[in-house]
Amino acid sequence: PAANETFWDKEYTAKKGDVKLQLYRRRMKAPALGHAPLTTLIMVHGSSIGALSSWDLNVPGAGEYSMMNVFARFGYDVWAIDFEGYGKSSRTSGNSDIKSGVADLEAAFPVIARETGMQKFHFMGESSGALRVAAFAAAHPERIDRAILGAYTYTGKDSPTLTDRAKNLEYFKTHNTRPRPREMVASIFTRDKPGTGDPRVADALANAELKYGDSVPTGTYLDMTSKLPIIEAKLIKCPVMLARGQYDGIATEADILDFYSQLPNPDRQLVILPGVAHSLTLGWNRQLYWHVANAFLSL
Repeated sequence: PAANETFWDKEYTAKKGDVKLQLYRRRMKAPALGHAPLTTLIMVHGSSIGALSSWDLNVPGAGEYSMMNVFARFGYDVWAIDFEGYGKSSRTSGNSDIKSGVADLEAAFPVIARETGMQKFHFMGESSGALRVAAFAAAHPERIDRAILGAYTYTGKDSPTLTDRAKNLEYFKTHNTRPRPREMVASIFTRDKPGTGDPRVADALANAELKYGDSVPTGTYLDMTSKLPIIEAKLIKCPVMLARGQYDGIATEADILDFYSQLPNPDRQLVILPGVAHSLTLGWNRQLYWHVANAFLSL
């Protein structure tokens, strides 16, 4: 990035009943009347961290970690959403499960459509965010152009991460929030294979997230430990890229290949990123993800 680089940013809110949902937007220049709209990309976060720390993380002295910056530079109109119970969105008594996430995206859609002038968008989701994208794509095929499902899980069969997580299933069933202390945030980078990311990232991520509180909703954990498969591949009609890290423990390669083989659209890709664990966006090799994601969305 150039030293004098600037972006155009704006924040919006959408309403889902009484729930306020925070939306973030970034592009290189302000929208101008009479100019053709840019291709719009919506970034969808996972279970343990909200929109900005997922997609716009600043790691001092460590290089570029903001996917919003990267894709704004590529020429997209980039949006991200804090789901119910995360970031700047309303804290509620709900558990913010996959179904709730689809409702959040439905509530955000009119705002994004109005502001961009577009009626179909690209989506990029990571982990349970990818499940939310898949569920939204199945429910609203007319609203989704191309989908990137990162760190996806299908049936969860033989997943080391989900096997371990399922030990707390009774807790997820009886509590709508779970503790999310600093060490839990750090574990995102160590549970699969230590050494796949810069240690400074875990600190920056924890600092970014903990200002919103030390707990997050349990809904996606409950879904992923007791309700998989949430979405059948045959229901997703749009072009799909499945992207996974070589060491990702959320799903086995066999599980992802099974899902991939059933996708109905012939415009589909499966990308395994070497030297990458669960987080595609926050590891040493994150530039590989930038490249394949942009190439797929540009088709």
